[in-house]
Amino acid sequence: MADARSDKAFPVSWDQFHRDARALTWRLSGDKKWEAIVCVTRGGLVPAAVVARELGIRIVETVCVASYHDYQEQGSLKVLKPVSQAVIDLAGGAGAGILVIDDLVDTGKTARLVREMLPKAHYATLYAKPLGRPEVDTFITEVSQDTWIYFPWDMGLTFQPPIVG
Repeated sequence: MADARSDKAFPVSWDQFHRDARALTWRLSGDKKWEAIVCVTRGGLVPAAVVARELGIRIVETVCVASYHDYQEQGSLKVLKPVSQAVIDLAGGAGAGILVIDDLVDTGKTARLVREMLPKAHYATLYAKPLGRPEVDTFITEVSQDTWIYFPWDMGLTFQPPIVG
């Protein structure tokens, strides 16, 4: 498969990312009382922090799923850390009352895997691509499937690879 980043680029600044996270919060701030957030690491960590702050949610759990192993192509999924049973059991179990936050839904593979763990949870992302869009309940911006989103932590003046890895 060719490098997915070579097709279309969608750079997201820190300011835009924060605005989109707050916009997601507005959409999620209706009558529903969320018991906890489960963020999909690593991409969901930053938006989950913003949403948790804005909605006053104190229980923030992680589910650690690895899918992009080389920052270029999505590979097989690997659950590195599942959701704790105590969080799954909140509000009647099966993820009821749980808000799952991720930065992006791409193919929907990660979302389907997390939904198996939390079938009654509400899944929300900042960005959605067409293949993954049916897997999320709420999102802010849709981009084409062939678009590579450059998140603020990926960018300097050029792509910045992680220090370790």
